[in-house]
Formats: sequence, structure tokens, C-alpha cells
Amino acid sequence: MTEHSLWRFSRALHRAINDRQPEELEAMIDEDVDWTIYGPIDMFPFFGARRGKAAVLDVIRQVADNVRVHRFDRESIMLGAESGASMMRYSLTLLDANKPISLRLAQFAQFKAGKLLSIRILVDTFDLVEQALGHPIHLPRIA
Repeated sequence: MTEHSLWRFSRALHRAINDRQPEELEAMIDEDVDWTIYGPIDMFPFFGARRGKAAVLDVIRQVADNVRVHRFDRESIMLGAESGASMMRYSLTLLDANKPISLRLAQFAQFKAGKLLSIRILVDTFDLVEQALGHPIHLPRIA
């Protein structure tokens, strides 16, 4: 049995971020990849939708310029023949402020012939924004 594409891609993505070498991922990404990270684009400009390998590699460079991954734990995983979904918990450092961040996210990936075809990443943004700002967000009471 061969290794699932999600495992290969995940390891390569984390190496690309920490070692700032997104070029290592080129062979693992489809030319017409569809990539979206859902979250506050105003605070994190590398969130949002991108299409095509060049745009995705640029996003990975932006992520690498802003964070360092220290640890990630898979909380839940579902694998299909050419798809994978997981709930993850990450420990990161925001490089510009040397600030530790802990976040949860869900990712849903589709592969074709071992290459990433589509990925959707949903970030627990409320917690992330509070950590990035350094204080709790007080919302008005809803009656």
C-alpha cells in the first residue's frame, strides 16, 4: 500500500513553510489548483482564494514569511482514494511579533494522480484574532 497523498503533501507543506522552500511543493501541486483559506483577509492577507500553481506557491511564501510551525496534531482524519479531510491543532509563532499562536483548523483536500487539485482550509478565526491582537474581543450581547 502506498502512502496517502495528504500525508506527503502535509509534510512537504510544513517543510516548505519552515525552511522557506516552497519550490519543493511544485511537483505535488496541479497546474490548475483551487486553494482557499477562509479567515479574516484584512488581518492575514495570505487568507482567501487563489487559483493556479504560481498563485498557491506565492501564498505559501507569504505564510512562510509570517509564521513558523512548531507542532501540529491531527485530531480527526478521514481519507478517501483521492481526498482527505482533517481537523488539526497547530502551534505557531508569528514572526514579526515573535508571538506564539495556537489554532485549530479543518482542511479538505482533493488530489488527482497524487497532485493537490483543491484544498479548503477553515480556520477558527475568532480565537486566532484574539491571540493576534493580544486581548479578548468583546462582542455585544445578543438578546
